[in-house]
Amino acid sequence: SPSSRAAAMAAGPPPPLEPSPVPVFSDEGFGDKFMRKTRENPLVPLGCLCTVGVLTYGLISFKRGNTRQSQLMMRARILAQAFTFAALLGGMVVTAVKSRK
Repeated sequence: SPSSRAAAMAAGPPPPLEPSPVPVFSDEGFGDKFMRKTRENPLVPLGCLCTVGVLTYGLISFKRGNTRQSQLMMRARILAQAFTFAALLGGMVVTAVKSRK
């Protein structure tokens, strides 16, 4: 019953007040952090590179006057951004699940 469970919990020692230890990467530079994050979720930098590449090609097509190709590349850019966002969210979910274990 719920009341006996509450009584059993109250009889035990109180939970610790200090938070669980969090890994500290204080001596880590930008390059080290970038490489660690890339190893943790390699799809995000890949998505960023695809987005930049498609955007660049689309802008070049626009400047050359190839409007059909430019429009196609702008649509592809949106898909690449969506992929990057999904990879970012997926990485956050995986990290959250790992930290709960």
